[in-house]
Order: sequence, then C-alpha cells, then structure tokens
Amino acid sequence: MANDAQILAQLAAIRAADAELKAFACVASDASALTAPPSPEGPLARRLVGVKDIFDTADLPTHYGSPIYSGHQPVADAAIVAVIRAAGAVLAGKTVTTEFAYLQPAATRNPAAPQCTPGGSSAGSAAAVAAGLIDFAVGSQTGGSTVRPASYCGIAGFKPTFGLLPTAGMKCFSWSLDTVGLFARTVEEVGEFAQVASGGRIPAAEMRPANHWRVGIPSGYPWGALSPSANRAMERSIELLRAAGVQVVDCEMPGWVARAFVAHDAIQGWEAARSLKLEMENHAPQLSPLLRDYLAAAQRVSDADYAAAQFAAQQARDSCRLWIDGIDVLLTPGAPDEPPEGYASTGASTFNRAFTLLGTPALNVPGAVGVNGRPMGVQVIAPPSEDAVCLGFGALMQDLLLRV
Repeated sequence: MANDAQILAQLAAIRAADAELKAFACVASDASALTAPPSPEGPLARRLVGVKDIFDTADLPTHYGSPIYSGHQPVADAAIVAVIRAAGAVLAGKTVTTEFAYLQPAATRNPAAPQCTPGGSSAGSAAAVAAGLIDFAVGSQTGGSTVRPASYCGIAGFKPTFGLLPTAGMKCFSWSLDTVGLFARTVEEVGEFAQVASGGRIPAAEMRPANHWRVGIPSGYPWGALSPSANRAMERSIELLRAAGVQVVDCEMPGWVARAFVAHDAIQGWEAARSLKLEMENHAPQLSPLLRDYLAAAQRVSDADYAAAQFAAQQARDSCRLWIDGIDVLLTPGAPDEPPEGYASTGASTFNRAFTLLGTPALNVPGAVGVNGRPMGVQVIAPPSEDAVCLGFGALMQDLLLRV
C-alpha cells in the first residue's frame, strides 16, 4: 500500500511523463490526492486509478474531449467513480478521450508502439496503464473503445456483460450500447478490478485445468478476412492452446453475430443523434468535421429503421443466450490489425461492435505480436453473464502467450 510520499512521487512521475505521452486531460493536484484520505481498508486502498474524461468527477473538470465543455466542473461523481473511491482508490486524474468518445483522434501517444495510434476512444486510459503510470483505468466501449486500444497498447482491456457496471454520470453516446470498460496490465489484475468495480457482481475468474476448456475458433467473419497480423496472432494462440491440452473447436460464426453487427450502426446513429442533439444544434462549429458529419447522417436514420434494428438486436441477444454448442468461449482477434502507423485514425471496431451490442463479456488478452512486431491482442468472448468464464480463460491464454 502506497504511503503519502509514494503517491506524491507517482503523481510527479505522471506529470513528467505526460508531457510526451499526453494520456491525461488533467492530473490531480497533490492536495486533492491526499485530502479526505480514501478508505485505508478498501480493496483498492491508495492504488492510483485514471478515469476517462467522459465520466463526471466532483473535484476534477470533465471536458468530454470537446472544447464545448472547456472548464466544465460537475457537482457530483459518476457512479463508477464513487464506487472506486469508496474502495480506497486515489483518483490520479482524468484520462484523455476522443471527442465525445467518437472517432476524432486524440493527441495521446502509444507507449507500446511509438509513432502508432493507441486506438480510441479510451486512448488515455489504455496508454497510461501501458506506460506503467497508473495501476488501473476506467474507460468505455460503445463499439470497440476498450478492447481495441488494449490490443494496440499491449495490455488487458475488459468489457463486462452489459449493465454490470453503472453508467450514471457518464456522457451518453448510445444508451443501448455504452458500457463501462476496465484496463490493467494483466488479465489477473483487470479481473480483480472488475470484482471491486461491480460490487462483487462480477465474481473471481473461473480457473480450470487446460484440458477442461473448449474454445471455438471461427472459420470466417461476416465483416471480412483476417489481416496478416491478426492471422499470425490467432495461429500462435491456437498452437499454444493445443499444446497445453485445450480442446480447440473449429466453428461457424453464428448468424446472430452478423445480425448484431448490422444492427449496431442504426442503433448507435439514432441514439447518438439524440444524445448529442444540444451540442449539434447549439455548438456545431466546435465539433470536429468527422463528428459533425456523422451526426448529420445519423439524423437521417428513421424511427422505423431504429425500431427494426432494435428488433433484430433483441433477436440476436436471445439467440446469443443459447450460445454455441460445444464451446465455452470464442477466440477472435482483439482488433483488425496491429496499431496503424500515425495518428490519422484510431482504428476500426469491426471485431468488437457485434459483441458490444450483444452485451457479452469481451476481454483483450495481451502477449501476441503482429507481423511488424507491434502488439496484436486476441479477444475472448463468453456468453452473457459468464464474466468469470471469460476472465478465467483469458488468464490461461495470457499465461500461454507470455510463457514463451
């Protein structure tokens, strides 16, 4: 457990490193970090946690990644912030988000792959953990905003079952999809963080002998073929799993995955147009062209299109609850590729968005690399509410990847 001097030293290290990393929208002052000391007996006692700057904080400004809210100071903490404070955590600061958690790239750098994007929208949360500046970070996922940056930065990123972590006090983009995400360096650590953040609703990882796991490997994906880096990460993972005695099962991707993938766009667009209606109507010049154009197009999603997409989504979720015969979890790439060079894009959410809509737990497992030697995660997906299964298999997968 860190003492006051250690906490102040950690905050000083964050300020020094962040001049280049740009992972923090703001860093807590020494006084605020040590005022009203957190619970000395809590499970996160005096551990430094970063919170994505779309979650309200009573003692730090919240900008939602937009100049529209420059200097905005909420009067209360978001629910997830209140939970981690009550567990004894020290809020190190607000981590950088892309604008309203959409696709406009942020200034954050990737410590695991210099000159490459850290992904988005939880760019700062992933980068700060990957750089070793904080123990844990809170992010979010509406498409792939937790799993993808975790893949790009070479850390664990966990999107729990929809609804297990509270979203009250989080800037809404799409209320049917927005999910609180969590970051840590390892699967074991992110699982421990999830138990605390959920108030015990997410149990400890379900650990089994290797030969008691059955993992499904999709033979194809409705959104396209694997990139060379994704294929390399999958082949290496399959090789290690088979050598360990895991039952590896080739499977067809169920039709409900494709239906969820298609429904995601209309649901997100219709809801985003309403969630950001005030900003679009009153502050359009302060929005990035990328977001402004998206919201303009989203306004053309009809009520009928939205209703049809919600109906398809519910059918897909109902089918997903029956899961896939003969397997415990699915294994897919965590992102379409290694992190792209440059900062023009945060990457695509193609391997994540269907599972966000389906509400399943999804976990990026670090340890693999792509063809250029950059991080290339693999994603574990378990049935809804089987978060302990997702984390348990993820722990095994990480152990195998990091053992070699």
